[in-house]
Amino acid sequence: MNTPLIPTVTLNNGIEMPQLGYGVFQVPDAETTAAVTAALDAGYRSIDTAAIYGNEAGVGRALADSGIARDDLFVTSKVWIADHGYDAALRAYDESLERLGLDHLDLFLIHWPTPALGTYPETWRALEELYAEGRVRAIGVSNFEPEHLERIASEGGIVPVVNQVELHPALQNRAVAAANAERGIVTEAWSPLAQGAVLGDASVVEIADRHGKTPAQAVLRWHLQQARIVIPKSVTPARIAQNLDVFDFELTAEELATIDALERDGRTGPHPAQFNG
Repeated sequence: MNTPLIPTVTLNNGIEMPQLGYGVFQVPDAETTAAVTAALDAGYRSIDTAAIYGNEAGVGRALADSGIARDDLFVTSKVWIADHGYDAALRAYDESLERLGLDHLDLFLIHWPTPALGTYPETWRALEELYAEGRVRAIGVSNFEPEHLERIASEGGIVPVVNQVELHPALQNRAVAAANAERGIVTEAWSPLAQGAVLGDASVVEIADRHGKTPAQAVLRWHLQQARIVIPKSVTPARIAQNLDVFDFELTAEELATIDALERDGRTGPHPAQFNG
């Protein structure tokens, strides 16, 4: 099977990260191994999981069984709210590695800032130590607002390489994306397809038809042409492969603007207020 050549994005520490990866949010552990195996077979090499997903072990089984060299994989996981704090975050990293069966991660993120706890700067300090010791190749954040990025910067910390946030045509998180760009942080989109909520929009369907592609492929192309990293999720092998088949066409400036115009508060995941206090 011919696998597509996935472009990479150079992170601010010089590490190359595949621009399109495979996410396993809400995939039960028992189904994760088969899903990740399908993704790897399709050509994905970047896999995104998290401790709170409860499926790191399933990811690890797929990676171990794949026969793919570790250097050819890019594995991301995240520290959950319950493990905020310096010592707890260090322990959480070790526990994630054990579940994944790996000796290092390529990228480790703070999953939510949860400013009401006041612990994310301390948690970030733990990630900085892991990075300084060479135990993780890159560190970043998820669901951080501009003020949370500012606090890390004001305390003289390492600049995160990515900020992974909900971003899709219906919720474009422009202020966060601008704050990321200002600091040299790559925006990574979770729920890039809005869990299907925008795929029936007439303008998206028309653009997709024009290129002989699916609406999902058109939306993923919209992300990629704006230099975002994306981690679409599916457990259906055909759709997993289809989401990777997005490198043989290009949207016009007019088509990009048409999708840009779909913005509304179309949040499909948790609202930050649930975790920010």
